[in-house]
Parts: sequence; structure tokens; C-alpha cells
Amino acid sequence: MKLALVTDLHANREAVEAVLAHARSQGVQQHVFLGDYVGYGAEPGWVVDCVQSHVADGAIAVLGNHDAAAVEGPQPTMVPDARDAAAWTHERLTPAQLDFLSKLPLTARDADRLYVHANAHAPAAWGYVTGRLDAVRSLHATDARITFCGHVHEPLLFHLSGTGKVGDFTPVPGVPIPLSPQRQWLVIPGSAGQPRDGNPAAAYATFDTVSGDLTYHRVPYDHEAASAKVLAAGLPARLAQRLIDGH
Repeated sequence: MKLALVTDLHANREAVEAVLAHARSQGVQQHVFLGDYVGYGAEPGWVVDCVQSHVADGAIAVLGNHDAAAVEGPQPTMVPDARDAAAWTHERLTPAQLDFLSKLPLTARDADRLYVHANAHAPAAWGYVTGRLDAVRSLHATDARITFCGHVHEPLLFHLSGTGKVGDFTPVPGVPIPLSPQRQWLVIPGSAGQPRDGNPAAAYATFDTVSGDLTYHRVPYDHEAASAKVLAAGLPARLAQRLIDGH
């Protein structure tokens, strides 16, 4: 089965539509959404409805910190722009959409794969996996062979050998990576809705459960239209500019 791993959609309709269309072209059979469907972007309701529709058709979805903030209110650890966006988002979601987000699990397990937004060792604390030490801590917390997580808005890949050797590298879009069964892996697909690696194209990944191949993808989309919607909504201008420059 070919999976699409999509994370950090951030209420960006244009990016999500482009990613889902690209995933169809890749023959994806199941979608996995790794959290943060809302926050920052201008169309939270549309994105939540889209994810909920896919879940009804068999997709897997887990909770992200921005989703939790939209339900519970802005969190004190959030930066000002994120707090402002969370409060704005809460007022624009329907009770049914908020209820859907509130019932999402922190983690999901399927065969030898773990799905979580932030990390496996403390998923509710929303800590970032920014390097090898964080990755090892997360991998040591689970017996899953592959952990897929979001939260970090850059595509990254970490691996841990049976002897405890850890490695990482930045993947090349479109190049399949065979995930050796002799290693544990931590996969971060990058953000669909708000990339921060200097490339404004939407990011996601596909994984073939039969061949074991993982492929990262970048999908150009109309980020200028998405940026204009953020400004028109009255959200912080910095959030609109991020979509233009990919930072």
C-alpha cells in the first residue's frame, strides 16, 4: 500500500489541494495526517472539513499543538503570532469542527509504524525533533520500526542502527529511499502548509509499505494567493510573508 504522509497543513487550502492532487498522481491509497490542520492560515474550516472527509474514508489523523490550541485556547508557550492565530481560528471553527479536533488522538499505530505530531517520547509536551539527540530520544521511546512525525517544518530523516549508531540526512525530493528493516527510522515529511526551509513549495512524503521505499516530495502551489488570503483575513503580516519566502 502506498501512503501519503501530510503534516502541518496550517489552514492553507491552496497548498493542501496541490498536495492531495499530487498524491493522487503518485497512486496513493491511504492518507496519514500528522497534525496542525489549523493555525497561521486563512481557511481553517475548509482544511478541517477536508481532513475529516478523508478520515471518514479510512485516513489516519492525529492531533497537533495548533489543533489543541484552537480547541482549548492559545497556549502560554506559543509565540505571539501563533497565539493570535489560535484565537482567530477558534472563532471561525464550528462546534462540529472543534469537536472533531478535540477527539483526535495524540498518536496512532499501524503495524510497525507510529504516527505522532511532535515526538514519541512526550507527545503531549510538543517538543521538537531538531537533531540527533532528540531523534534518538524519540526512537528509544517506541518499538515501532518507523516513526512519522511533523511539527518541524523542514523535511528530515533520522535512523538508528541495532548497535546504537545514529545518522541523519536531508532528503532529495523525488528520490526513493529504501528504509532498511535493520534500522529504526524517524521521518519528518516537512510542512504542507507553511514550509520553513527556504523553499515555499508544499512538502509531504509517500511511503510504500510493500517495497519499503520512502519518497519526499515538493509541490509548487499558488503561495501568493494563499498569502493574500492571510492578509485579507487580518492575520499577522509575518504569517503571509512566510508563505512567500518559505521561512
